[in-house]
Amino acid sequence: MKIERARELIEIQLQFTSGYNRNSVRMILAEVQLVHGQDAVDQLIREYDLEARFDLRPGEDYSALRRR
Repeated sequence: MKIERARELIEIQLQFTSGYNRNSVRMILAEVQLVHGQDAVDQLIREYDLEARFDLRPGEDYSALRRR
């Protein structure tokens, strides 16, 4: 997934605040981590303040959420 597409999808999820949207963002971050690495994930978390919004912290590993 391209970073631009990840940003678009995260912005859509931020319009809502349910647990489902938190899980959706986690899945997006897992895909970003697969392609672009942990630094890109941490950048998105900081850029969208996902720690305050969904309690998603920089440095967390989302690789277990990836599709196999």
